[in-house]
Amino acid sequence: MKIAVILGTRPEIIKMSPVIRQLENQGETYFILHTGQHYSYSLDKVFFEQLKLPHAKYNLEAGSGSHAEQTAKILIGVESILRDEKPHIVLVEGDTNSVFAAALAAVKLHIPVGHVEAGLRSYDRQMPEEINRILTDHCSDYLFAPTPRARQILIGEGMPREKVFVTGNTIVDAVYQNLEIAVELGSSLAKLQLHPRKYFLVTLHRQENVDNPARFAPILEGLDRIASEFNLPVIYPIHPRARKMMAQFGLEPRSLTLIEPLDFLTFLHLENDARLILTDSGGVQEEACILKIPCVTLRDNTERPETVDVGANILAGASSQKIVECVNIMLEREYNWTNPFGDGKAGERITRIITGAEHG
Repeated sequence: MKIAVILGTRPEIIKMSPVIRQLENQGETYFILHTGQHYSYSLDKVFFEQLKLPHAKYNLEAGSGSHAEQTAKILIGVESILRDEKPHIVLVEGDTNSVFAAALAAVKLHIPVGHVEAGLRSYDRQMPEEINRILTDHCSDYLFAPTPRARQILIGEGMPREKVFVTGNTIVDAVYQNLEIAVELGSSLAKLQLHPRKYFLVTLHRQENVDNPARFAPILEGLDRIASEFNLPVIYPIHPRARKMMAQFGLEPRSLTLIEPLDFLTFLHLENDARLILTDSGGVQEEACILKIPCVTLRDNTERPETVDVGANILAGASSQKIVECVNIMLEREYNWTNPFGDGKAGERITRIITGAEHG
């Protein structure tokens, strides 16, 4: 049996790493195809190296472009490789253009698709990720739901029950497997002159936030107010897109500490020692919940409602006043919630399901 693992962004590398490790440990026949959606493969190599993953066999170097251009490039490139390789199953993870394009290429070639992290919904069709999630789920053969709630969403949309598997979320595996390595590296805080629980950590990169000055400006204002009110550093590893839009809109935050994007292990270390995390990233909401660090989400909705339900997260939207209020609410909570995303064995379950099944 031959398995194709297709990924294109850094979060996908991280979340697919437990599955890849499991395939490697079991001696399965597989290959990795990197689409290069966000960065070139050469820039992503450090993630493969840090996570001790085999290098990708194929690199499409799709790069940026409009959604149509990027999806089309990936679709064409993936189709060509799948025709040559003839895998028995294709695995994708998440909600990016890479995920949808790879799933569509596979299903058109009658190759079964396994979607890791299926069944997530924000119910906001303005988000390109929401469209990708829905379409990928509806053309997949194996739906690996991270939680019972995600399973119910899929069944409610008419998915056959036998296609849906509750596996837990592979991000739990990735955090458990890599946190010890990250803490051992130990130089992250010292380099930035930070002390545990004495700083806030920010990620802010989503198109609906950073491409819209009516949202980006008040979010930055809220972050500035937090830095001033708490007299603590607010560390923002700034995404290239966000930096570009900040300059384009003439936005100059007064009190934020802007730093270059970080590798996964360094960022995981900063997450683990932060007092609170503010983010518009779905994955970071999960990581904060797993690490028991309070989280304020800079969005009006979330496809990770489990984090809100257990008390680990709160939605602040883009209002500077609401952001400050939400930070105060979260800092007063006890950090004793239960992680809703599983026991850190999702990679094992997913691998067992795909290798123990018949494929056409």
